[in-house]
Amino acid sequence: MLTNSDLVELTEFRRALHRHPEVSGEEVETAKTIVHALKPLSPTRILTGLGGHGVAAVFDSGTAGPTVLFRAELDALPIEERNSDIDWLSEVAGKSHVCGHDGHMTMLLALGRMIARKPVATGRVVLMFQPAEEDGSGAKAVVSDPAFDAIKPDWAFAIHNEPGSPFGFVSTRVGLINCASMGLKVKLSGKTAHAADPQDGVSPALAMARLIPALDDLGHGDGGPRNDDFRLVTVTHATIGEPTFGIAPGAAEVFATLRTAGDAGLENLETAAREIASTIAAEYGLGVTFEVHDHFAASINDADAYAVATKAMEAIGVPFGEENVPMRASEDFGVFGWGAKAAMLCLGPGEDHAALHNPDYDFPDDLIPIGSGIFDRIARDLLGTA
Repeated sequence: MLTNSDLVELTEFRRALHRHPEVSGEEVETAKTIVHALKPLSPTRILTGLGGHGVAAVFDSGTAGPTVLFRAELDALPIEERNSDIDWLSEVAGKSHVCGHDGHMTMLLALGRMIARKPVATGRVVLMFQPAEEDGSGAKAVVSDPAFDAIKPDWAFAIHNEPGSPFGFVSTRVGLINCASMGLKVKLSGKTAHAADPQDGVSPALAMARLIPALDDLGHGDGGPRNDDFRLVTVTHATIGEPTFGIAPGAAEVFATLRTAGDAGLENLETAAREIASTIAAEYGLGVTFEVHDHFAASINDADAYAVATKAMEAIGVPFGEENVPMRASEDFGVFGWGAKAAMLCLGPGEDHAALHNPDYDFPDDLIPIGSGIFDRIARDLLGTA
């Protein structure tokens, strides 16, 4: 159980993390800070450099049993924070923890304190601090790291705060929680020309004008992600030529985010998007190439893991239900469920709380004991207390 002193120290720790955000792939100092905070808890083992800058603390009971992994995220966002009413404002220009990963890390450290004081009776608890969640690359890198084989879990759980839900209410369900998604960059290449003689070049302008609505038409969001056929294409950025009046353009780029209710659907949607872009490019005599970015697997809650999590929440009086899930938004947790029974829980900071990725978002510190309490009860229910 956490003491008042714990909560004061953990709150200060969370706010210190908030002041020093690092974006995906750059979490060097954040990882060091986490390792420094873990060492006094005397875990059996601390692994570093997992999938980049990932950190894992292992609390091994020494008795045979399952391995239960609890995950938080190290990275922040490339967003300029606007929270003038707090004293722990980000000190890094253009970067901030406006998704709450500072709070998620702190909940995991709170769990570590409880496990250190009252070890589990069987199996192992793994506290996994994952890098590069925001761009969808971190989980795949972690589970592909050879060092991860030594801590491969049987169960995996994560909590993400989810504005729009009542404070302390957990939204969760069996099945889809977070959609699969990817960023597809389409690059059209032609030939520049003098603006006075555009016929001498190959402009992508008309092709681009057709491509954007054609990509949009691939989506059909009726019924939302509870519908297995849900798919959504969002054009997020487009550019053509150079910012000048004397040159007819010879190149263009379109960024589109593809989103579906499952991994197979995303593969089909990507194929359709590539085919449309290729067809339009060919009609206008253009070359076309593609790049994939921010590729997120769908997060699917296993029925057994859901049952364990909801039993734990019932035991400690945390309300839960299926409101606000599944979400259109993606989360880089689904990969952990490929090899373990996994469940994602969405913890509400309040209906009127600032939305995730908004510049005025800040994680509510009062969620720390709730989230860590859920994790602790799950660990006890699966592994017992020594």
